[in-house]
Amino acid sequence: MAETPGSGLDFVFADVDKATRYKLLSGVIVPRPIAFVTTLNEDGVVNAAPYSFFNVFSDDPPLIVLGLQRKPDRTVKDTTRNIELTGEFVVNMVDEPLAAAMNDAAADFPPGISEPEVLGLALAPSNTTRVPRLAAAPFALECRKTMSLAFNASRELLIGEVTGLHARAGVLDTGTLRVDFAAYRPVGRLFGDLYTRQTEIFALKRRTPEEVLATRPNDTE
Repeated sequence: MAETPGSGLDFVFADVDKATRYKLLSGVIVPRPIAFVTTLNEDGVVNAAPYSFFNVFSDDPPLIVLGLQRKPDRTVKDTTRNIELTGEFVVNMVDEPLAAAMNDAAADFPPGISEPEVLGLALAPSNTTRVPRLAAAPFALECRKTMSLAFNASRELLIGEVTGLHARAGVLDTGTLRVDFAAYRPVGRLFGDLYTRQTEIFALKRRTPEEVLATRPNDTE
């Protein structure tokens, strides 16, 4: 880390440890959407775990990306193991009513324990996968594994194709397909124990290059 008076802080990531990199990246790149992922093990037990290293990647084909990690002892987490086993998973989006259960599901439960069962979360059948969705979720993205990239012994990037989407009644206009954010109330991930609500929405009109150039400060003034 280098500090110059009045100019802020500079970090060369090759020179900082893993914990510092995580602290910086997860604190700076915010808010992040939360994927509350449901999967099935070989015995049909439903696992549910939250991931905030997650986002949409493409609409054609419809792809999402999910950052998976192993436990500190490098053993595979249930989500990764189950996706490897079945090739299927569901990304349940998180809103304010689901936030507390999502946070509780992040606890390190023993393998084979069903978080939805422990937390009293009702399940509902999906349309394109055997993995059930969380009935309370505002949106559920049914996915199948496309490919994964392992970068080291603890980190894996999963690319999944969205094969179906379920919208809870009232959060999506049936005519325009626009999301009603007053009904959705999504929750974003910050850092540590911090999350954020979407309390204010504002619009920015996309200007043409000509409009931008017309308002550019005159360098000769």
